[in-house]
Amino acid sequence: MKKFNLLLRFGTLAAITGLIAATFSCQDHRIPLPGQVIQSTGPKPDWGPTITPQMLAVIEELGRLAPAPLESLTPAQARSRPSFKDAVTSLLDKNNIAPPVANVTISERMIPGYGGVPLRAKIYTPNGVTGPLPVIVYFHGGGWVIANADVYEYSTLALAQGTGAVVVSVDYRLAPENKFPTAHQDAFAAYKWVKMNAGLLNGNSAKVAVAGESAGGNMAITVSMMARDSSVSLPVHILSVFPVADNNLHTYSYDLYANARPLSRPAVQWFVDKYFNTPADGDSPLISLVDAANLRGLPPTTIIGAEIDPLQTEGMLLRDKLQSVGVPVTYQLYRGITHEFFGMYAILPEAQQAQALAATQLINAFR
Repeated sequence: MKKFNLLLRFGTLAAITGLIAATFSCQDHRIPLPGQVIQSTGPKPDWGPTITPQMLAVIEELGRLAPAPLESLTPAQARSRPSFKDAVTSLLDKNNIAPPVANVTISERMIPGYGGVPLRAKIYTPNGVTGPLPVIVYFHGGGWVIANADVYEYSTLALAQGTGAVVVSVDYRLAPENKFPTAHQDAFAAYKWVKMNAGLLNGNSAKVAVAGESAGGNMAITVSMMARDSSVSLPVHILSVFPVADNNLHTYSYDLYANARPLSRPAVQWFVDKYFNTPADGDSPLISLVDAANLRGLPPTTIIGAEIDPLQTEGMLLRDKLQSVGVPVTYQLYRGITHEFFGMYAILPEAQQAQALAATQLINAFR
């Protein structure tokens, strides 16, 4: 299997000098990345009066690269158009800012999904660390319809570099070709495979966490539920970043940020139309975590939220429900930024802080 070192086109944390950096536990004394000088000079949009200049610069660049609303596209068109990752890379290039290097080796392998269907997994292994290492099974976002491990690679590279863990990013099957609950089943199958085969990855099967963003943040929770209910050993920690956690598209934040970018209410409606067989699927415990799911007995959980995000409210409700059933929860809301911000730390200081928090929580869980 061919392995290669990747030059981070998006940047990791400049203050990191080791794979498990002490700076991760000290968010207030971090060295700003060069790209954080990038700022928009345009007016703030009506849907985001509190948006930061750096966040707005990314949103404006994304609008330039991909102007058509997501809901006006076919799934094939949506998958092929530039992503938020491309917007950040473009801004760095325009400003002649060289991205730092991640000291991480990447490999690929096929692992079995639900029913034995092979899935691509990208493996991110920190260099210079002897194993067996902790492992993070990571599920990307994209509403179960778009994106892949490559689109979310800045997040997975930073998690590997920041925690010293092997990160396994799973390309689960997408809708509408594969309807609900295929992605959820694939995610659980991938988790079980990693638990049983961690040694093949230089990993420690006793130190496996799950993580994900958006739809993937939902599946980090549901994989843990499925493990509990199947008598499979639980992950040691859940990192759930701006997760899908409810089937209510009229919460406070959905109404307030209905027209936000890059995620809007029409975009969410487009996603669920593609993934759900019928609207009733939204009431499944795998989707409506805050209403229908049994969250008892889950591992300690970190939830990261964005202010300018239709999903903000349900992330808070998920926090409250987990706490109500005795699950230890760390929650942090980052203000002035939007959905998909977590991998944008080369430009957003808030994302740099969120990565630091995530790394600290995971490192503590692996001890």
